[in-house]
Amino acid sequence: MSLWARAQQLPQESLQQVRAIYGDHFPIEVRHCLASWIESRIWTTEPEEQQRYFVEELVQEIQTNADLMLSPEMFVTQMKLKEAANNFRVQYSHEPHKLYAYLRRCLALEMEVIQNAMGTPYVAQPHTERKYSELITGLQNVRQKVSMVGEEIRSLQANIESFSLQYHECLKNKGHINYLQQSGPITAERRELEAHLRVQIEDMERKLNALVAQINQSQMELVDRMKDNIANLRQLQSQVLDEELINQSPVTSLLSTLVTSTFVIEKQPPQVMKTNTRFTATVRLLVGGQLNVHMTPPRVTVVIISEQQAQLLLKSDTQGGRGKQPVECGDILNNSGCMEYQHTSRQLSVSFRNMQLRKIKRAEKKGTESVMDEKLTLLFQSEFNVGGGELVFQVWTLSLPVVVIVHGNQEPHGWATVTWDNAFSPPGRVPFAVPDKVTWGQLAETLRIKFGSATGGDLSEDNLRFLAEKIFRSVLPISTMELNAMAVSWTQFCKDALPERNFTFWEWFYMVVKVTRDYLRTLWCDRLIMGFIQKKQAEEMLAKCPPGTFLLRFSDSELGGITIAWTGEGNEVFSLQPFTSRDLMLRSLADRILDLAQLQFLYPNVAKDDVFSKYYTKPENEMLKNGYVKPVLVTTLPPYMSPSPAYAHSHSPDSHRNTPSVQSRSLRVTLYTTVKKPHLGIEWKYGLSDNIVRHGS
Repeated sequence: MSLWARAQQLPQESLQQVRAIYGDHFPIEVRHCLASWIESRIWTTEPEEQQRYFVEELVQEIQTNADLMLSPEMFVTQMKLKEAANNFRVQYSHEPHKLYAYLRRCLALEMEVIQNAMGTPYVAQPHTERKYSELITGLQNVRQKVSMVGEEIRSLQANIESFSLQYHECLKNKGHINYLQQSGPITAERRELEAHLRVQIEDMERKLNALVAQINQSQMELVDRMKDNIANLRQLQSQVLDEELINQSPVTSLLSTLVTSTFVIEKQPPQVMKTNTRFTATVRLLVGGQLNVHMTPPRVTVVIISEQQAQLLLKSDTQGGRGKQPVECGDILNNSGCMEYQHTSRQLSVSFRNMQLRKIKRAEKKGTESVMDEKLTLLFQSEFNVGGGELVFQVWTLSLPVVVIVHGNQEPHGWATVTWDNAFSPPGRVPFAVPDKVTWGQLAETLRIKFGSATGGDLSEDNLRFLAEKIFRSVLPISTMELNAMAVSWTQFCKDALPERNFTFWEWFYMVVKVTRDYLRTLWCDRLIMGFIQKKQAEEMLAKCPPGTFLLRFSDSELGGITIAWTGEGNEVFSLQPFTSRDLMLRSLADRILDLAQLQFLYPNVAKDDVFSKYYTKPENEMLKNGYVKPVLVTTLPPYMSPSPAYAHSHSPDSHRNTPSVQSRSLRVTLYTTVKKPHLGIEWKYGLSDNIVRHGS
């Protein structure tokens, strides 16, 4: 225990005696904040040559501690420390040995107070503290010697600059003599000037020779001092590494764990990875600068391993060894790189910009498992040494789990595996264990985050209840709390097909997110799309509205489809065949709504132009520069869809409608290419329905 730590345990009366020892000359705040530093410097008597730097180093240490006091409650202490540093600089900068001697007397008196109060002699330094103090003293000596070498280097630089000036002055005088000899007849005045210049040159050359000898001698002495400093540093380094670290296995183990934990992935590789597709990743070593690893930058290699290999790797590491090299599950191109040193952060990093997975070796599947259920990971590994090879570190880290696909149609299921793993993996798990069931509340929050991050819009409580009824395949007239407590299994999420459909809940939701992100983002964020609503409920709502009222909902039968349902004459409700990404790529949803005169009011009663007009595509008023006329795509309904009341009432209800009280029809939409040239009185229309329309509801 340090002397100051013992002093703080004294009774109040004895503690007041300690405070009185320092008085106003040495603030007690400095003694408290710099306790370890002061005691490490004062225990061993330093020679006067070293004492002359004591005040400078004390002031620097005080300022360093003061700068670290950032909290408001430390403001007063910070001000006292800065004031003390200024006073020490003013009073003792020319007499540092006096302050050093004063502190030695204070520590001696402090020790007497402690011994008298506790009745036992104070053992100043146990073995560990003494060794620590010796190391600190050794480092201080090296620092002082380096500082002295710095002063000598500055003095040498001044001599070199002086030599350069005198040398050029000497050359100037020689040039002047040459000029006098060649510029005309030699007169007595010129001879006298030439003689004077020669005397100056001889004097300068003598001084220059002496200065050169002095510079050479100084350089040789500097080299010797630098060699001594390097030798002292190596001795201290060897003492720390050999005696304090390498020979103490717990310390070495802790240091290895610390270094390994600072080898991190800054930019994760894609979690759904397609073969023969370029991908990137970045790793960083946070303590590279502190360990001087950048002097010989290490190489990092990347391999892909299976879930079982990751488990074995983690198990062998916790048991104190790496064991065998993991078996690779595929071949990665450009999977090796050398770490680069970042001067601003003092860290090392390497970016893999052109990695590519060429082929993958699959594990055997059991039961209903598919290749998209298989989770793999990228293993980043490196090796480097410090202390001249005394300590060797083998560092590695694993990426987040990845799913490897070979075709684009495997992407939805791959993202199902990744989403479930990212959302529900427990902390400190065995790679890559996840629960088979979670509560609906947990899954609902995951879907909300997934939808929001992709589209920029949120899901309401009604939207989440709709999704719950879809995944549970039934209407749920229960409270939100009860609903959130219900369990959802992995198979319900992405394995079992929805009723009367050939796709799963996740496939339906994934395609809704995708079409919204790519083509409907702004409409959704402006709340123009109702989206998550049953067809039956939409028909009941529209049946109570005037003709021309419409709403937008996601199709239950078409993956990634959005349909328009509207009220016709006689409260008959119609639904357009769903538009998918392929359709919206040709013409936006807002333009299609503009095309259809039957659509007048967005539910419940908002004029469509008031909310959709800012999304309409502006018409082209000029011919293209190449002389061609640009065609315009226009959406129209079939000819039998007359807006007249007579037509609307002449048709019987659709036999396939869901509700007997509401007449509903699903209509096929024809998209025409229209070319208009008013000045010629010509208009052409080309139907495109056979190329773009799919059947569905």
